Amino acid sequence: MKNIFYLVVGIFVVLIIIPMILIYSCDMNVSKKSVEDKKTEEIKIRVYLHETKRIKEVELEEYVKGVVASEMPATFELEALKAQAMAARTKALYQKIKYGPKGNPAHPGAEVCDDVHCQVYRSREKLKEIKGEKWFKKYWPKIEEAVESTRGLVITYNGKLIDPLYHSTSGGRTENSEDVFETMAPYLRSVDSPYEQSSKHLESTVVISTKEFVSKINSVYKDSGLKSSNIVDSLKVLERTEGGDVKRIRIGNKVLSGRKIREILGLRSADFQIIVSGDKVTIKTRGYGHGVGMSQYGADGMAKRGYKFDEIIKHYYQGVEIEKFKK
Repeated sequence: MKNIFYLVVGIFVVLIIIPMILIYSCDMNVSKKSVEDKKTEEIKIRVYLHETKRIKEVELEEYVKGVVASEMPATFELEALKAQAMAARTKALYQKIKYGPKGNPAHPGAEVCDDVHCQVYRSREKLKEIKGEKWFKKYWPKIEEAVESTRGLVITYNGKLIDPLYHSTSGGRTENSEDVFETMAPYLRSVDSPYEQSSKHLESTVVISTKEFVSKINSVYKDSGLKSSNIVDSLKVLERTEGGDVKRIRIGNKVLSGRKIREILGLRSADFQIIVSGDKVTIKTRGYGHGVGMSQYGADGMAKRGYKFDEIIKHYYQGVEIEKFKK
């Protein structure tokens, strides 16, 4: 009789109690996930729109979609787009926390703006207008997948959000932050970026007259002493960064940064060579952008070789972690 009792109890536990526990556990997990997702949905990003000179509040993940679609070619690999989504989300939240209610001093009342000063953002409607309905139908689902599959995930260093700088093409190696912006960030270290072969910006050449070159330099530094007659002897690269950019260059009687020369001449990067031949100056550059943080074409190259978005992130941002953002 006792054995029959134990058998009945055992069957009851297996058929009734255990399934109830499993269902309850699943419901709790779903509920917990829903709460976490709702927290990120509640976050609004204030965006200053240059065209209308107005501030618009945008839900965080919707904002991230607009940045990914604007900052990275939608033809890139999905894992690269996910990495871009991570960077865009972290950047927005980093600035939201950094500037607080007053917003960025460059555009008070808003944490970010919609151009390269912060990161380029376009709404769904604007993207349809700029890129066309055909592009939108083909690529918007891919953008959504990249963002939704990383929803709420951010990049941290020692438990704090990082400032995840990124650029188009490094030219083979990224830069240490202090060599470009004079501020040392331990996660923005110079690393190899070997898979940028598909970038149309990997190498470029600009040819101008010696007269134009001298004029552009002297328009900023009138006392440089640079002349067409002494240009060959007046140019010398004195130091390069670990990433290959020109750190210091002598031009006339001035010692300038490569970044400043890039700005004056409108070059694609500060990794350049200047060759003078007769009345022509040829400037060869490698890469496109400031070179700090994630190379977008490098990220796509890694994705093409099977790297996942977290591996891409942890390569370009050294010593970081990926975690759910806690509001």
